[in-house]
Amino acid sequence: MKKMLFLLFVLLPFFIQAQCECPSLPDDQTNRTVVNVSTVAQLDAALSDCNANNGNYTILLADGTYTLQNNLLYISDNMNNLTIRSASGNRDAVIIEGQGYSGNVSHIFNVAADHFTAADMTIGWVYYHAIQIQGNNDADNCLIQNIRFVNTAEQMLKVSGNSSSNTSDNGIVQCCLFEFPDGVAFQYYTGGIDAHSSNNWEVRHNTFRNIRSPDSGLAEHAIHFWSFSENTLVENNQIINCDRGIGFGLGDSGHSGGIIRNNLVHTTRDVGIGLESSPNSKVYHNTIITENYFNSIEYRFEATNNVHIANNLSNEAVTSRNDGTGLIESNFEITDLSIFEDAANFDYHLSAYNSQIVDAGIPLADVAMDYDCHLRDEENPDIGADEFDSTPSHLSHTENDTAFKIGPNPTRDLLIIESTQNGKAELWTYDGRLVHRLTISVGTTQINTSGWASGIYFFKIKTANNQYFKRVAITQ
Repeated sequence: MKKMLFLLFVLLPFFIQAQCECPSLPDDQTNRTVVNVSTVAQLDAALSDCNANNGNYTILLADGTYTLQNNLLYISDNMNNLTIRSASGNRDAVIIEGQGYSGNVSHIFNVAADHFTAADMTIGWVYYHAIQIQGNNDADNCLIQNIRFVNTAEQMLKVSGNSSSNTSDNGIVQCCLFEFPDGVAFQYYTGGIDAHSSNNWEVRHNTFRNIRSPDSGLAEHAIHFWSFSENTLVENNQIINCDRGIGFGLGDSGHSGGIIRNNLVHTTRDVGIGLESSPNSKVYHNTIITENYFNSIEYRFEATNNVHIANNLSNEAVTSRNDGTGLIESNFEITDLSIFEDAANFDYHLSAYNSQIVDAGIPLADVAMDYDCHLRDEENPDIGADEFDSTPSHLSHTENDTAFKIGPNPTRDLLIIESTQNGKAELWTYDGRLVHRLTISVGTTQINTSGWASGIYFFKIKTANNQYFKRVAITQ
């Protein structure tokens, strides 16, 4: 975890809000019918009314367990702008469950409509998919947020399609948990997200756990976009104890473009990140720990070309297979997992300074923040998903460096930097959040701090030959 030494007093909330937090859902009560339900019968009735009135419904679920005896109504393409969410916002307090792996219930939500939202609940215990988005029916703009997916016999979230003419576009999956709590799936033919005919989807801030086959066959990926799909963004996800991690394409069923960045990936039997027939894709700043397999990242087949794989940290190789080509640079392979906070429990934040990782990456315009949504060093980012905090224990610095004078200290409204050298300055909060950058020139530089929260801030100034570190107190 991020650490800062010399903490003198507690920092009040700062003006930058953590971007890792999912945004609040929009208020769906304007120009919509809003229905509160507390039973399966009421949920069925609300869906029937939505169908009869051609969409524009918000269904709010009271806390409780909703046990289905049969499938809910198919959400057809006339039911656009339908939101189903818990009234409380507590995903553990609202459970919609089927009859298990071999019962009557194949899906919780089967969706052909545009602008479908499901949020803040636990769903599963079905023999197909907890949610299926019908890309073959051109279902677009779905939002899946803060859902716990549990125990599906096949893929947990399925986007179906078989062509490039009808596609599911602009879907978002964020802040969800996909898991098999018993540690293993029902069969090998399962996965987390499995998407065909999908364009411009975004998958972020989710956790995938125990997506593993119980037998010799491999389970599908935790996250997989393939066959007629393009421009997927997969970022800031954690994958734990899964057979396979993130896949773009499969064999000759391809995927084009897209970015895989800032993910923490642990796989047990196969590749962490795989590109197969996936041209023009980018794989940046991921941390991948792979067990029982010889590659952490693979780019495969001749159709996989013009890919860029950079600044990834892994314990196994980054490898081309079957004539895949691209620009591969600034990746680092490790052998010692003790550099992480708690590798045994899949916490792959850096715990110690390592000169081959910290400040060792190349600048990438597509990656401004790390896994925790902390700003990266623009010029010398760290390799891997975690941007290690630059604490004084490993910096070459002195608080009495005559090249820089910073004051007054403490200050309320204005910091003045007097410098005899040019440099780049960063200001950090005590908990490792990089909050401000500026260029220091020879002479005097001023920073207006009148709107800043009280607390201790940490200056790190880089020059051509050295780094300078200083603590500054802001009082309001």
